[in-house]
Amino acid sequence: MRTLTIVAALCLLAEGAFAQDASCAMQAGDKKLAGAAKTSFVKKCCETQAADKKLAGAAKTSFTTKCEKDAGG
Repeated sequence: MRTLTIVAALCLLAEGAFAQDASCAMQAGDKKLAGAAKTSFVKKCCETQAADKKLAGAAKTSFTTKCEKDAGG
């Protein structure tokens, strides 16, 4: 039972992380950004999310790279 609870909690956390990653692309779309402006915005947005998660080093680099790729920036 304890394992099931832990798995459920991890799934909810992963779902929340995905929603945050997608928000950079949605925010750029809402602002109708394109080209270099979109790329710059997405990069800054992803870096802000990494800082909010208190990531550093390779974890931060990996997160921001994936975030930017997912956002199309």
